[in-house]
Parts: sequence; C-alpha cells; structure tokens
Amino acid sequence: MHIAIEGCSHGELDTIYNSVLRLEQIHGFKVDLLLCCGDFQSVRNEQDLKCMACPVKYMDMRDFYKYYSGEKKAPVLTIFIGGNHEASNYLQEFPYGGWVAPNIYYLGYAGVVRFGGLRIGGLSGIYKGPDYLKGHYEKPPYTGESVRSVYHVRNLEVFRLKQLSGESDIFMSHDWPRGIYHHGDKEKLLKWKQHFRSEIKNNTLGSRPAEELLKKIRPKYWFSGHLHVKFPAVLRHKDENTHKAKVTKFLALDKCLPRRDFLQVIEVQNAGPLELSYDAEWLTILRLTNHLLSVGTRTVYMPGPGGSERYQFTPTKEEIDDTIQMMGCNMRVPLDFVPTAQSYESSQGKPKMEQVHMPQPLLNPQTIAFCDKLGLDDPLAILLGAKRKAQSSPKLSPPNRSLNDSELNITLDSSKISNNPDESPGTQPTASSPRLKITHGQRRGLLLSEPKTDNRKSPVPFNFESSSASSSLSESESSPRRSPQAKRTNEASDKEMSQTETVSSSSTSGDNMLGMKKFKRRNQAIYSSAEEDM
Repeated sequence: MHIAIEGCSHGELDTIYNSVLRLEQIHGFKVDLLLCCGDFQSVRNEQDLKCMACPVKYMDMRDFYKYYSGEKKAPVLTIFIGGNHEASNYLQEFPYGGWVAPNIYYLGYAGVVRFGGLRIGGLSGIYKGPDYLKGHYEKPPYTGESVRSVYHVRNLEVFRLKQLSGESDIFMSHDWPRGIYHHGDKEKLLKWKQHFRSEIKNNTLGSRPAEELLKKIRPKYWFSGHLHVKFPAVLRHKDENTHKAKVTKFLALDKCLPRRDFLQVIEVQNAGPLELSYDAEWLTILRLTNHLLSVGTRTVYMPGPGGSERYQFTPTKEEIDDTIQMMGCNMRVPLDFVPTAQSYESSQGKPKMEQVHMPQPLLNPQTIAFCDKLGLDDPLAILLGAKRKAQSSPKLSPPNRSLNDSELNITLDSSKISNNPDESPGTQPTASSPRLKITHGQRRGLLLSEPKTDNRKSPVPFNFESSSASSSLSESESSPRRSPQAKRTNEASDKEMSQTETVSSSSTSGDNMLGMKKFKRRNQAIYSSAEEDM
C-alpha cells in the first residue's frame, strides 16, 4: 500500500492531487491514501475565508470549494488534521471528525481511524500555553482573539489520546513535537532555519503536548508540517519492562510551493480492507470522557491520581464491546457527507472581502448523528444552547457527483501557488452585522502549465519498512517565475510560534518534480544518518 504525505497544503489541492497523479504515472504504482499535516484550508466560500486568522489582503479562495461543490472529486482518499490557517467555523462543525467534502475526511480536534489495517491518529491545531487548559469556548462570529485561540490545542484532546493502548502506526500533528530536532541532523536544520537556534537552545521550539504524546503513544511514523522545512529524525524509545527499543520515524515536510519538499510517498504492508473505519477504542474513550468536556474559558484540569473520581480511561474489553453495540456492530465510517453552505462560484467577479461578514454557527448533521449514536455532547451545540438538536440550514443542491465506496478515479487540474501568512487581523464584524449575499471572484495566484515528462528529475518512493529506513522526498511542480507582489505574499512569515521564517530554496530542489527516466536517489539515507547518531 502506498501512502502520500503532504506538509502544509494551504488550499493547493489541484497541485497536490496533480503531483500524486504524475508520480503514479511515472513510477507505476497506485497511491491509496493521502495524509495532510494541517493548514488544509477547507474554505467553501467568502464567509469561511473571513474566519481565517490572516489579514484581508491575504484571503484567497484556492481550490477546496471545487471539491466541496462536486465540481471536482478528490482522486484519492484524503485524511487531514487542522493547523493554524483554517476556516475554523467549518471545522468546528466536526469536533469528532467527519467528511468536509466527498473523499476528504477531517480527524476533528483529535481522532483515530483505521485504514488498510493501519491505525492512524492525529492532533489538530498548534500549542499555545495560555489556552491549553481552557475549554472549547469559541464560536463564530469570532473576535480578534478567538479567531486565533479556536485552533489552539486543548488538554482534553491530549488527555484522551494518552488513554490509547496497543500499537499505533501513524500519527500526525501540525507543529513538531518539542525536542525532536535532537534526533536528526540538527546542524543541517539550523543552516536552513538559523532563527531556530535560540528556541532550540531554550527548548521552546515545538509543542510540549506533542512531545508527551510522542513518548506515550510511540507510533511507527510521525508526520508534521508548520515550520516549512523538510526534516527527518529517528527516535528510539526504551521499554522499561522488556528493555527493547521501539523506533518512531519522524518526518516534517514543507508547504506546497514550487521547488519545495512538500510531498513524500511511503510504502507499507496493509493487513485489511482499504476502507475507512472508526477505531473502537478511541470511540470508547470519547464516551468515557464526555463528562470532561468544557466550553468555558476557566482553567480546567484533567483528573489524576489522588482524587475520588476515575482518572484512567483506557477502556476495558467490555466497554469497547458496548461501543461496538452502540454503533450497530458496524465500524465503517458512513459516507454521509451533505453540504451545509453555498459554495463559492468564480463567475461572478472578485469579492470585496472588506464587506464580507463572518457567518453564524451551524450544527452539522454528520456530527449530530455521530453524537446521538454514542451519547456524546457536541461542544458547539452546547454553546448554542441546542445540545444535540439540529439547527435549520439552507436547502442546497447536492454535489454533482456522489462518493462511491470503491471509486478512486483520477481527475486533476493544474493550480496556483501562494501562501497565507499569519498576521494580526483587522477589526472583526459583530454578530449583529448584516450578512451579505455570497459573492464570487477570481483567485490570485500562478497558473501551472502541464509539466513535460522528459529531461526532468523525478522523485521515487522508498519502503519505510526496509532495513535502511531510507526515503526519497519529492519536489514540487514547476511554475512560471512569480511576480514580486506574489513572491512577497507567498513568503510572508508565520508568527504563531513567535518566530520569523526565512524562506529559502530546498537543497533537494530541481526545476521540476515530474518527468525524467533517470533520477538521483539523493535522500536515500536521510534516516540512516540519523540512526547512526543514536
């Protein structure tokens, strides 16, 4: 089974899917699953775009709305986590995960699913200390503060993930686990990102909760984005009981831009059907910890030893059996996507984002059905005082194409390249502001021509299960030279980690990631060198 991993998507779905297709054509394999490590930008319309934490001048529709409306179909099953560049209002409809579009699945604030016999987990958002102990209190329309805090990791999701037992195959986080840079080529990393030096020295680069989860869950693979650089590492965990070492192979990937290392293909052995299923233990943990859910701003601590209440929620076999019964003995994720908002249309001209207001919150029927089955509370429903009762939504036409269980057909298009920096937003509209009719417009960006298939360098996937633990990282699609204005937009820095990113070309870059009969396996030993340092 071949799995493609993407770093920061930034809404460039056409480019990503086109790159996957070309790799399949060149190397003769079929990619069965695409994993995206945050900044996915599932933006359906201008009101969603207004809910992203960035200045108006950087608000650009990108590609997702075409997959939401049914104009296009994701050619490969796509699973993603949230980052810090998201349409948070839409993702808040899925606190426990769900289909944001046909064949595109969001893991929720945190989630664990199964595919092809693999156990895949993820944690959305980024870590910020002041919000970590709060509840999920945010709801649209957001304030200048809550539009950012809404994507900050909470201790509830981390506590739930720590209750997992058994083997975990793949885990995703947007920001890196703190300290992971000590297990790879740190000096090479600092040559690319010199401004990381002080944070590494102070042990502040990365996420502390992600570090705790890495040491607790110990997955075979851990993938991240956020810092916009490719970085492999190998971490060895020692089992205090058996004294046997367990290895986690970590890989961070870049954002989707030309000549950047944003895509990785790995090959793993599958031991089950290629269909998306719930993880029974994870659903049981959600049930058992539902009472810990908070939607307030006060500090909330998770239970621990020394008190009178239960503090360990790793479920028993009987509790898991109860969950399976509640699910009707069917753990397959239902294909129950339905649109809940009008989709953007590019034919009506460029929108005036200064006049677009944030939407009112809306409950999603997928979440309502999921919560009803397991007796869970939807945090957004509690905030609205509706519990799990549905809120009326506009009548919408269904997507042009429905999601077929076995369909994995390829439909690709070339796309534009740019990036949304994370800067302070301007004045936000109030809840009483009039709602504008959705307008439509053209996107900024660069059109990518169809790449040629000769005289170009090409990436090749490697089997992560091989003894050399080697990998080859693909390069991005080629594109015309960007204008100075577009370049400034694409190279604006992220400030969520209190750092200024220096944009530079990757050392493994080439003119084009596609094409060519001959290729260099330049990254074949990126994990081998890391292991030698252990």
